[in-house]
Amino acid sequence: MTLDLQTAARPKPAPARPPRGAWRNRLDAKASPYLYISPFYLLFLAFGLFPLGYTFWVSLHHWDILGNNHYTGLRNYQLLLTDPDFWNAVTNTVAMFVIATVPQLLGAMFLANALNRKLRAQTLFRMGVLAPMVTSVAAVGIVFSQLFGRDYGLINWLLHFAGVHNIDWQAHQWSQWTAISTMVDWRWTGYNTLIFLAGMQAIPRDLYEAAAIDGASRRVQFWRITVPSLRPTIIFTSIVSTIGGLQLFTEPLMFNQNLMQGGSLRQGQTVAMYMYESAFQRFQYGYGSAVAWMLFLLIIIIALINYLITRRLAGGRI
Repeated sequence: MTLDLQTAARPKPAPARPPRGAWRNRLDAKASPYLYISPFYLLFLAFGLFPLGYTFWVSLHHWDILGNNHYTGLRNYQLLLTDPDFWNAVTNTVAMFVIATVPQLLGAMFLANALNRKLRAQTLFRMGVLAPMVTSVAAVGIVFSQLFGRDYGLINWLLHFAGVHNIDWQAHQWSQWTAISTMVDWRWTGYNTLIFLAGMQAIPRDLYEAAAIDGASRRVQFWRITVPSLRPTIIFTSIVSTIGGLQLFTEPLMFNQNLMQGGSLRQGQTVAMYMYESAFQRFQYGYGSAVAWMLFLLIIIIALINYLITRRLAGGRI
């Protein structure tokens, strides 16, 4: 009892003072990550989010080149939904996207599987698939315009041996879809090949060794091991290809000799080309901004559909 009273009477020691600069260390630990990533978000705010919002504001106005503008609400969108030229551009864009993207991703996956094996001059072949991507788009457009020429094009010359008469590739929708999609596939298959190759090299080799011991052929290993393991990569390439495919502009423009209408009957005009024509050739900036926002919504919808399909194929594990 006496010891308890003495302990209670003893003065408590003063709490230890935190070391000098401790609050700075805590602030640095909490705030520095946000400072490191802030340049990207500041640039995105200035050159991405603000233009996007301002474009939506302009789309709600009648806006011309002289600066005369007045608020019209959703009038531009109402006109757009009943515009046959806009829906023609949507049809062309979606058709080219489907025709180009599916063969592109399949070809890239098989090409990456071939490059993932031991080959002579392996680095040379892997770097060679990037050559089309670094080629000038203008040069690609000129070359493919000659390849798909009606009278002296190489494609028609080859089809002649199969009994097919000369095709005017620029005169019809389906022929323009095929020619432009071929151009897109030639340029971007190598890019997706390297992405798939990186995903394949991350797959543990033990899985292939165990499958080989069990007697699985390379074809079985590809479909049972490689493809299921590449599902996150497939989702990424599908979304990126969706964004790029629905923004087609330069390839169809060059194929049609810089004709923004995509041909006399608009048979090759994409949504991006129609947006440019409305805003910078007819100087209907409000209407062109509405086209830009509809393209933005179209990309989001199709990208979401792609994601849901690939996620469903993955069994909901992604």
